[in-house]
Amino acid sequence: MKGRRLIGVAAAVLLLFQIVMPATSFAKGESTIEDESIYDLLVDRFNNGDGKNDIDVDAQDPFAFNGGDFAGIASRLQHIIDMGFTLISIGPVFETETYDGGKPLSYTKLEPHFGTEDELKALLKEVHNKKLKLVADFPLGKVSANHEWVKEDKIPSLPAENGTVNWDVSDSTTVEALTEAVVEFATSYDLDGIRLTKIDAFSDENLNSMISAIRNVKPDMYILTDEESEANFDASPNTTVMDALRQTFATSDPDSSVMDVFDESNSNGIIQFDDLAGSRLTYEMVEARMFPPTRWKVAATALFTLPGIPLVPYGTEIAVNGKEAPESHPFFNFKTDMELAELIGNLNLLRNQSETLRNGDFEMLHNKGGFLVYKRSSKDETWIIAINNTTKTASVEIPVSKIGDNKKLRGLLDSDLIRESDDDVFRIVLDREMAEVYIADEDKGYNTPYLIASILVYIIFLGFLFTAIKKGRARRKQENSIEKK
Repeated sequence: MKGRRLIGVAAAVLLLFQIVMPATSFAKGESTIEDESIYDLLVDRFNNGDGKNDIDVDAQDPFAFNGGDFAGIASRLQHIIDMGFTLISIGPVFETETYDGGKPLSYTKLEPHFGTEDELKALLKEVHNKKLKLVADFPLGKVSANHEWVKEDKIPSLPAENGTVNWDVSDSTTVEALTEAVVEFATSYDLDGIRLTKIDAFSDENLNSMISAIRNVKPDMYILTDEESEANFDASPNTTVMDALRQTFATSDPDSSVMDVFDESNSNGIIQFDDLAGSRLTYEMVEARMFPPTRWKVAATALFTLPGIPLVPYGTEIAVNGKEAPESHPFFNFKTDMELAELIGNLNLLRNQSETLRNGDFEMLHNKGGFLVYKRSSKDETWIIAINNTTKTASVEIPVSKIGDNKKLRGLLDSDLIRESDDDVFRIVLDREMAEVYIADEDKGYNTPYLIASILVYIIFLGFLFTAIKKGRARRKQENSIEKK
């Protein structure tokens, strides 16, 4: 089964490179936020790369610092690259009372558990060497009551819950001081973006003033938020969209009519199934007695092919569960099965290579009871995405007018091939809880480049098997020799 998947994926990749389109790269400064896909993590819960900063760390206590740091992220960048993400969000990095950075004590000092200024700069350098981007959070509210500004009485504050305070935005000095702090943070490090969080007390006018100040000093910097907002952010989430995704993919046979919320207007909106502030989608799957790996396979296909900027919290690739923090923030286990990571990587590869999949026109062709078929198109390409999120085999007829004359639909996930029928339709048939991404090719009968690609794939795969068998024999021979001694 695994070999079949590897062959299918390799054939899809070769097909894309040789037949469909040239390779695309997103060099820093060339891409827009709509081109990105975001991997969202918490520094403390991702990877421990430096034991020297493990002060009072307890990996067994979910409420304590578990040991993750900047060095740990740097040493695991390949994991993020393999999944095809282009932008990493690392959450708050300021000195904090809590592992998640949610109770910052400063707007200048970094959290010692995470590392030093030099280590953050080293992480940023490595991220940029790998052609990735990095965003950090700047919390504008719910800071610790022990925050250095509170102690200094720098700006007025208002008591909040759980030992936190909010800044008094009715005072004229508040927005000015916070803007200066945000700009200083933006210019102190070679960040590619800042995500402003805890913004609910701030008016759009205040936020826009802050955004303008950042752009005056860093014009190319992404400015994001993790809350719905009408301010001039480059991207923000949409609760209605997230709810529609969760309702449709947490279970099978859903009422998927809510998916009609998707249209091209969401192209610069963040789309996600969950975030690090709430429950994981896997939790809803388990509560509904669903099988998460199957659920996530159809869900992930939707996430990376619908209009919007996909955001995936760390641990999704291993189906992390949890109703709330800290249960939903486990220390990442890199020894867990990574089959979902492979699928995310394949889907992100398609998205990264295709401008059309990222920013093309969108049309819902069929949406009934969890069986969705939609089109992403441009003057250069036409993609058809079919997702059968039901418990039965499903089929639909798509008129030729929606795809074009003399076309065939070539599936890139499961190697499905559909040709136009005699009655001028494309009949898409999918087994239960399956998804397929089709590219519309010119139908010219035998496709010589594709046949060559397929043969090369088999040769490469057989060569891999031969090498693996040869190494296995050598290893066993060595082990037998050691035993005899």
